[in-house]
Amino acid sequence: MAFQVALISTGGTIEKTFDELHGVLQNRVSVLDAILASLTLEGMSIERVPLMNKDSLEMTEDDHELISRAALECAARADGVVVVHGTDRLAVTGERIHAQLSAAGAPRRAVVLTGAMRPYELRRTDAVQNMTEALCAVQLLAPGAYVAMHGRVLAFPGVRKDHGRMTFVKG
Repeated sequence: MAFQVALISTGGTIEKTFDELHGVLQNRVSVLDAILASLTLEGMSIERVPLMNKDSLEMTEDDHELISRAALECAARADGVVVVHGTDRLAVTGERIHAQLSAAGAPRRAVVLTGAMRPYELRRTDAVQNMTEALCAVQLLAPGAYVAMHGRVLAFPGVRKDHGRMTFVKG
């Protein structure tokens, strides 16, 4: 039986595409299907859950609440949940998911957040690596909320973005 992953997409840098008319990177269309098509995902079934397509700097408290509720709902039916999120406010959503999992009693599934510092469309993107790590981590981790990026998995609470190093750290 395949491991079932609910993949919630919220936008962020990982999904930015180049708008030739305006000469800027924007969240317009999802590139996650292209990323997933490039991966070998044997023994895994992916349910895509397109929630929004926003830069996380534009997210509101209502957006963080919507994402965390969706993650908990998906965790009730899937073996694991991956949330693709913008990195600037990823920690806010991760903390919210952690709090809601804790309030609901013992977490039943792993919820792994990931994103990218450089868009998928750029040559030196970290998008594919981070997506691969998140999909692997969600199958192996104990129930709880995590971020998986740049060769590391960190458990919430207490995860933050280190803007100087362009990655996530604990504490």
